[in-house]
Amino acid sequence: MKLLMIYCNKFAFNPTVKTLEDFEEVTEGKTFENTLVAFIHAEEKDEEDIKGVETKMVKNLKWAAKKNNTRFVVLHSFAHLSDSKANPQFTKELFDRVEARMKNADYDCDQTPFGYFLDLEVQAPGVSQARIFKGF
Repeated sequence: MKLLMIYCNKFAFNPTVKTLEDFEEVTEGKTFENTLVAFIHAEEKDEEDIKGVETKMVKNLKWAAKKNNTRFVVLHSFAHLSDSKANPQFTKELFDRVEARMKNADYDCDQTPFGYFLDLEVQAPGVSQARIFKGF
């Protein structure tokens, strides 16, 4: 698992190209303010222990959100942080499980459309805690 977390004053997306046909059709974009955006790359080895990876991700997201004084987290699939890639269905299940756990812990949590290339708008402040990378 590779996890790049960026705190954003503003984060917006618009779907442009659908790359995986098995996932939900999305035509509308969204905008978020004061949110932690998690750029997530699930690796093949993660498929051996979804619960363990899920728990580590949730702990890291909560920690980074607290450091940036936010209760809002956006999960974004970003399969460009490693050569190894998990199965897309596994990755989507992991995202859904993490989103549910974050919501159960009183965080607002959302996901960017899975299986799309997106136009992104990222406005992030230039402070050290606004950018955190974890690999596990």
